[in-house]
Amino acid sequence: MTRGRTPARRPARSRVAPVTVVRHPLVQHKLTLLRDRATGVSEFRTLLRELGMLMVYEACRDLPLGRRRIRTPLAPMDAPVLDGKKLVLVPVLRAGLGLAEGMQALLPAARVAHLGLYRDPRTLTAVEYYFKAPRQMARRHAIVADPMLATGHSAAAALSRIREAGARSVRFVCLVAAPEGLAHVRRRHPGVPIYTAAIDEGLNAHAYIVPGLGDAGDRLFGTR
Repeated sequence: MTRGRTPARRPARSRVAPVTVVRHPLVQHKLTLLRDRATGVSEFRTLLRELGMLMVYEACRDLPLGRRRIRTPLAPMDAPVLDGKKLVLVPVLRAGLGLAEGMQALLPAARVAHLGLYRDPRTLTAVEYYFKAPRQMARRHAIVADPMLATGHSAAAALSRIREAGARSVRFVCLVAAPEGLAHVRRRHPGVPIYTAAIDEGLNAHAYIVPGLGDAGDRLFGTR
């Protein structure tokens, strides 16, 4: 090494969070039923709710724990509890509501933010039309929920909105993802963990996931 020269520092690399594919047999079985075009509105709603419950279980696996002093019927103890303020669930309207319903069944004390986005049919970019979140977001972990991760524009916009609101941490839950959408979100938000039940082949000419499951919002609310 040449004397008197300080070696240049390498720029810090952004931590890239993992993409977790939930391969639990119950998740995969229910996803198959959800995909089937013969599945009607009522069954679709039930399946989406059940999958929301199963997926949020996985997404909460590494949440930090604190300790709280309690008394059992036999003795006092320091017992584990979720650390910080109540979780915030963030369904992306419309279809995210179906997933969030199942998540709330497992997390009944969670707060719920609502984020309305639609995809511009010409540019495919996400356009926000509504946002309402709980107070004290800086002390809360947030879980953004949308059944489909297609182009990734809506997911990236939703994650940006929640991070701007100051959430303590953010993670994203979907059921079916396209490689194009995953790549876009990971470029925009490399530190956000993504949980999905499947990574499909890709997008068609209309930016729908193939084989996918169709329009989740239409199938959930019977508007197809």
